[in-house]
Amino acid sequence: MVRWCLWMGMIMLTTAASATAGDEITPHVVLGIHGGIGEDKKDMTPELEVKVRAVLNAALKAGKAKLDAGGSSLDAVEAAIRIMEDDPVLNAGKGAVFTHEGRNELDASIMDGKSKKAGAVASVTIVKNPISAARAVMEKSKHVMLIGNGAEIFATKQGLDIVDPSYFWTEHQWQAIQKIWQQEAEQKKKQKDQSAVDPQELPPLAKPHYGTVGAVAVDAAGNLAAGTSTGGMTNKMHGRLGDSPIIGAGTYADNDAAAISCTGHGEFFIRYSVSHEIVAQMKYKKASLQEAAEDVINRQLKAVNGEGAAIVLDKSGQFTTSRNSEGLYRGWITADGKIQVRIYDQ
Repeated sequence: MVRWCLWMGMIMLTTAASATAGDEITPHVVLGIHGGIGEDKKDMTPELEVKVRAVLNAALKAGKAKLDAGGSSLDAVEAAIRIMEDDPVLNAGKGAVFTHEGRNELDASIMDGKSKKAGAVASVTIVKNPISAARAVMEKSKHVMLIGNGAEIFATKQGLDIVDPSYFWTEHQWQAIQKIWQQEAEQKKKQKDQSAVDPQELPPLAKPHYGTVGAVAVDAAGNLAAGTSTGGMTNKMHGRLGDSPIIGAGTYADNDAAAISCTGHGEFFIRYSVSHEIVAQMKYKKASLQEAAEDVINRQLKAVNGEGAAIVLDKSGQFTTSRNSEGLYRGWITADGKIQVRIYDQ
């Protein structure tokens, strides 16, 4: 009986270890970021890896500079995300993916862990830095979320940077949507030529891109903040929103638990209220940040094939990530300025 219990215990430990796909808890972190789950490892080129690492490093340095100058965690989150929005290599701001109609529709949100105030914008097409628009909604309006033309008019009145929609056009994202359009046309033709064809026999469309960028920070006063920004899902329907602009889904911050930013297949993150669920487990089940993140990402979401990841930071500076995807562009910087950037396992 004792031998059987020991054997079962070993199996349970092995299973738990194999289910874990995140980073160990790192202490003394003041800023953590992610650039989305990114490309599959087989599609990663040396040139792309250099670009990804460069923008993550730049974002961490920009956010840390705000903290070093006495800025708030909100300042650090906004600064880090703006760097990532301005870089075409990531799916936010300049590098946003295209909708089915060939447009770029951007979403972002930000939250203050002390006051629980939050702001978000969605489906904007002319706002250069949606994360700044989200913060403006939080601080300069009585609302939490503004969408579409209303958000754009508000951002313009606030003096934020406004650009022509063509600013967001990038060659690699245009080629990605062109490939999907071609596949869709081929499928329609095949279905028309063979009206009795089984849809299961049709070749699958290219995997949609689930890129997002996000940041979590803690400042000298111990206040947390989180933010997320995205171009959404490649080939999404006009007007589709994922989890990134939704407080409690893609973004959440609570000084009594953690600051969280998510990336992945947004529909699942909305349905499972992922960022708030992680906070709730920490507050009410007394789970550690790693236990809570792993339960939500690698148990709840994985069970329904909801691909994605989360970065988590508490006010003591403990930082971790959890993912059920092959990769996650991520990085963190400690109070003494040490930077760590990872794409896949390392």
